[in-house]
Amino acid sequence: MAKNVMHAVQYDGYGGGPSGLKHVEISIPNPIKDEVLLKLEAASLNPFDWKVQKGMLWPLLPRRFPHIPGTDVAGEVVQVGPGVKKFKAGDKVVAMVNPLNGGGLAELAVTKESLTAARPPEVSAASAVGLPVAGLTAHQALIQSAGIKLDGSGEQANILITAASGGVGLYAVQLAKLGNTHVTATCGARNLELVKSLGADEVIDYKTPEGATLKSPSGRKYDAVIHCATGIPWSTFEPNLSANGKVIDITPGLSAVANFALGKLTFSKKQLVPLLLSPKAQNLDYLLKLVREGKLKTIIDSKYPLTKAEDAWAKSIDGHATGKIIVEP
Repeated sequence: MAKNVMHAVQYDGYGGGPSGLKHVEISIPNPIKDEVLLKLEAASLNPFDWKVQKGMLWPLLPRRFPHIPGTDVAGEVVQVGPGVKKFKAGDKVVAMVNPLNGGGLAELAVTKESLTAARPPEVSAASAVGLPVAGLTAHQALIQSAGIKLDGSGEQANILITAASGGVGLYAVQLAKLGNTHVTATCGARNLELVKSLGADEVIDYKTPEGATLKSPSGRKYDAVIHCATGIPWSTFEPNLSANGKVIDITPGLSAVANFALGKLTFSKKQLVPLLLSPKAQNLDYLLKLVREGKLKTIIDSKYPLTKAEDAWAKSIDGHATGKIIVEP
């Protein structure tokens, strides 16, 4: 690799799926104020990445074309911009790239110091790199939206996690069980044992008639639903909720936002709450500590070299990955 060029994967316009991705050699980005430049060891894909390509976040994202997708990265600091205090060259870190700019599917990427966390030596790049989007989403849904205390204090809460074998779902099951919770989870038949092994108290196959109703096998009403699936109407959730039950929708569409507004207008105690991730480095530090202590595991679906990024992209679009899809430069 020439000193000032790197391999990256980008797309030039909306649509195109995996075949819309192009392998290019481009200039290495320079870290500006409060930014660090990382030599990447791993990146992780999220549904968000291909939704941006499909134009589902138009006109907000991407900010411009061509766009290098990918927000979850782990690697080594090679250069720091002015004003950076926490990191120096040689530090191993995990970070979230600014989603407005992208940049994760490349050999190097710049990240803001405020969204970068030190990676303990015991935690591999692949284990850490799933945490920024999926781990922080699960954490925010449980702590902030559902009010669960992860130290196990507080009254017992009944939690339902839909699509529990996906990236967010697998973290949500493990984090929820650190709190005083009874966890019911839905997933496909092939992942029932995995989800149970991570601590879920009850696991339902979503393709069965019972699974389709979301009813708890033990007859519990849910105080909170961490909703990681799509296409389930409010009418399916509503009869399964406790009096003040909440459905926390991690992929809110317009209908979720409309339902949320309607719930506020009608003073309904049961609510659909859209979740918009507000990433914070201290929460990333906390999740890395849990991984280091063996209390949280990243389940890796598959790994691809950067040269086969389009295969990873296709796997993510397919929607049946168990855990995280990792791309390694």
